[in-house]
Amino acid sequence: MDNDVQKIDGNDEGAADLGAGIEVLPHQEDDVEFEAYNDDAVPGSVVSPQDKIKKLREKLLDAERAKQEYLDGWQRLKADYVNLKKRSDEEKSELGRFVRESVVVDLIPVIESFDMAFANKEAWEKVDPNWRMGVEYIHKQFMETLEGYGVTEVNPAGETFDPQHFTAIGTVETDDAALDHKIAEVVQKGYRMGDRMIKSPKVKVYALKN
Repeated sequence: MDNDVQKIDGNDEGAADLGAGIEVLPHQEDDVEFEAYNDDAVPGSVVSPQDKIKKLREKLLDAERAKQEYLDGWQRLKADYVNLKKRSDEEKSELGRFVRESVVVDLIPVIESFDMAFANKEAWEKVDPNWRMGVEYIHKQFMETLEGYGVTEVNPAGETFDPQHFTAIGTVETDDAALDHKIAEVVQKGYRMGDRMIKSPKVKVYALKN
């Protein structure tokens, strides 16, 4: 075997001769730095586990508060949207009712023209039967169409006079106290659309003689 010395692991510094021509060199480790990361720590200070837990709890509370603020804001926006949609639907419904009511009010004079023609029974009976039946059928069809829109006649004959809904155009004297303030005659029928009086009936009212 050669006298050359077998060297293990690098350089000659601090080498140990084990004999038999074997020299063991000391192992040189790289420097390794271990750093505990803590963004709340002051350089050079030591943060205890209790302080870390306290900081984490504070951050958790801040996050909870922020989440609640976002949730409250979202709920307010949702409530505002629901209320806005409700108002919009109500306005659309009211506008539709107003348009229908306006059309019906414009058609009431046509209904009254039919009523005036039918009121003179003697003259009406003299009209050609075929023509009369045709007009009566048109009138019936017309009234059925209006009923489909919720329109009904108001004929308060015999009822107690209600100044909020009826229009008095005259009085009829009577000796019967039971008839006082009762409707004696309906001069012109009224019309209601749903629960709204769109034209009040014109009536004559009984009044006790003095």
